[in-house]
Amino acid sequence: MSLTSHSLLATMISLALYGPAMAADITPTSGDSHNQPTIADPANNASHGSKDPLAMVRGVCIPEKDRQQDTNNEPIHISANRVEAQQNKTAVYSGDVVVKQGTRTIVADKATLQQPDNIVTANGNVFYQDGGMDIDAKRLTSNLDTKDAQMDDAVYQMTCQAGRGDAKLIERRNVDGTQFYEMKDGTYTTCPSRDKSWRFAAGSLERKGESPFADLYNARFEVLDFPIFYLPWLRVPVTDQRLTGFLYPSITYGSKNGMELETPFYWNIAPNYDLTFTPKYMNHRGLQLTSEFRYLTDFGQGKMIGEYLGHDKKHQDYDKRWGIQWTHSGIINKNWLLNIDYSKVSDPKYFDDVDSIIGQREDNNLLQTASLAYRNASWDTSLMVRDFQPLTESGEGTQYRLMPQLSSTYYKSGLPYGLDFTLPMSISKFDTDDRAKPTADRVTFDPTLTLPYATPWWSVTTQAKLNYAHYNQQFDVKHNPNLSTLDKTVDRTVPEFRVNSSLYFERDTSIMGEHYTQSLEPQLQYLYVKNVDQSGIYNPVNYNGGGYDSTRLQQDYYGLFSDRTYSGQDYIAPANQFTVGATTRYYDANFKERFTLSLGQIFYIDKPVADGSEAKSYSATALETEFNLDDNLFFKSSMQYDSSENEIQQGSTAVEYRNGRVFIQPSYRYVSSNYLNQYVANPNPVIPNTNGKRDGISQLGLSTGFPINDNIDITADYFQDMNVNKMLESRVGLVYRSACWMIGLSYNRYAKDPLSQDFTEYDSNVSFSFSLLGLQGARPLGQASDDGGNILGYADPFTLKN
Repeated sequence: MSLTSHSLLATMISLALYGPAMAADITPTSGDSHNQPTIADPANNASHGSKDPLAMVRGVCIPEKDRQQDTNNEPIHISANRVEAQQNKTAVYSGDVVVKQGTRTIVADKATLQQPDNIVTANGNVFYQDGGMDIDAKRLTSNLDTKDAQMDDAVYQMTCQAGRGDAKLIERRNVDGTQFYEMKDGTYTTCPSRDKSWRFAAGSLERKGESPFADLYNARFEVLDFPIFYLPWLRVPVTDQRLTGFLYPSITYGSKNGMELETPFYWNIAPNYDLTFTPKYMNHRGLQLTSEFRYLTDFGQGKMIGEYLGHDKKHQDYDKRWGIQWTHSGIINKNWLLNIDYSKVSDPKYFDDVDSIIGQREDNNLLQTASLAYRNASWDTSLMVRDFQPLTESGEGTQYRLMPQLSSTYYKSGLPYGLDFTLPMSISKFDTDDRAKPTADRVTFDPTLTLPYATPWWSVTTQAKLNYAHYNQQFDVKHNPNLSTLDKTVDRTVPEFRVNSSLYFERDTSIMGEHYTQSLEPQLQYLYVKNVDQSGIYNPVNYNGGGYDSTRLQQDYYGLFSDRTYSGQDYIAPANQFTVGATTRYYDANFKERFTLSLGQIFYIDKPVADGSEAKSYSATALETEFNLDDNLFFKSSMQYDSSENEIQQGSTAVEYRNGRVFIQPSYRYVSSNYLNQYVANPNPVIPNTNGKRDGISQLGLSTGFPINDNIDITADYFQDMNVNKMLESRVGLVYRSACWMIGLSYNRYAKDPLSQDFTEYDSNVSFSFSLLGLQGARPLGQASDDGGNILGYADPFTLKN
């Protein structure tokens, strides 16, 4: 919120309340000074029999959308204790004078209308209110013919938002049909009355007509009445229109970069183009320059980001360090959708060493993607390219590129007997830098017939699908002898049949005197997928995590009812199984969900595994539960338990208490070593002297925040690796917030390599930030640039309908 915000200027310098309708609609209370005060217009609810005529309007906020859009053309109503008038000369109102026009109100000790000059003057304890601002002044003068107006010694207070100030003079002038607005010796602050923490001041402010800009002369920023900086001239926006100029600066300190100073500069190139240029000086690193160009065209919107560090004093092995990113998203002719996200950096250690806002990273790769899609009622088609920049010293990656992939799905509903038909198909070309992996061209067709049926209490969906894939694979067994079992050309056809049925029951119940509605939702699914030899295809079962675009899916409660065990097309897991599950929910009297519990399991009729041995007769039991007590106490937990092995495969739990500014959230996450070794590539190192054994995941976390007093809050996070009993990361932050400014200090310490078996190297940083509340463009507290990319802040993990 600047000194010349739209709401401030539009209110303060548009004070010509008396329009042409005035002479026709003045309603005096009396022409005799001996009459008792009465209410001139009961509809306006201006009770002048009270001792304080301002009691009904002072401090009232009327939302902007509810204010009259054309107040100048509203009728004017005037009431006063006394009125003296001479025809065609003067009309003098005195004693609790109240003037109302729409949502505007003026109160004064005395108001005079001079005719034929048509000049209105209000004197003595003048008060002005329009639903968004209160103004007290000594005098208000307005010329009804020229629409010139001025207010002397004005003190204003915004009523719908923080903001107050004063001005020696507020004036509106009309010159040759153009209106000019001017403020003399004006100030602005969001601090409450008698709080002199900070304010903006200007010797004068000028605005021409409806210009979106205002010019400030002799502008200065003051803290405790002491000037901090001075500008002889400053142009600022007074509407939502953007304006070229400097944005709010930031100063932070961190152990990685040292003291940092950012001074963003915004260039409003055109209504649909702009550029933000941000030089950031780091005394440990040097000068980093960041540019962000945004555009909006008929073909969509996007931005281009460039980062440049000419000389890194801390990492002198690298010369010039840079990063670029181009993102674009647009809809063309309603049916075409274009998305681009291309990023590139100068070196593989760029993100480890440099604070950056560019790119999407995945598995130590910087993604580079583009897609063009066409959609209508019957077709959904897309052409996608997925490349990446490996962030490795060798410059080679192990992930697969899509160069390209053409996918399409045909939809046809309303067939005879209520059938729906879909035909997903794709053509993909997979490439990789890793010579130990094959490359491939793949074509897939998955024609699917679905028969849905539903009533309010029962639904059943029957589905038949044919999974067809054709592969042309290229590989060299000299680089990986295990690939010798692959086939150069493979055709695979896997039929599939599924029936999913669910019921819905509901009853009223009470717990400890409270009324609840309980639902019970049992679900049963039968799934058959034919067991087909797929050993000739590079897939995640036969090649220890391999596959072109496949990985094992999460087997939580909802995953149990999926028809796939693996994503992608490289391995269609055989199935002949029933899945049984149920969910119960409790809703309070306001139909707010307070408790949910889901429990499910797969029972296998026949499921051979890749090595030829018989699978277990049932899967791990999946459990999901959430609980919400009075919107203060929350609990969430999930678990997959394998009773045949008497082992929890994976699980997580979190408990949280919230009450105003107080919250505490302990959490725990667990994945067994056997599960990681069997289904995914276990990222943990081999434990010494254990014959190849690796740890699973066992992490304990705690996030909390609480106030010390009305102004100071403390937040903290702590995460512990229970396998090696060492800290992964910790953070503590302190925030002081006043009515109009806040300051924050945080300390963060984290393991540099959390995947090392006995990590002992830690990095840390200290961040400091300061913000003036209520100023547009001010950086929110805590967004310091030197966070190391590792701060694990508090997040709300609960998904009940809160």
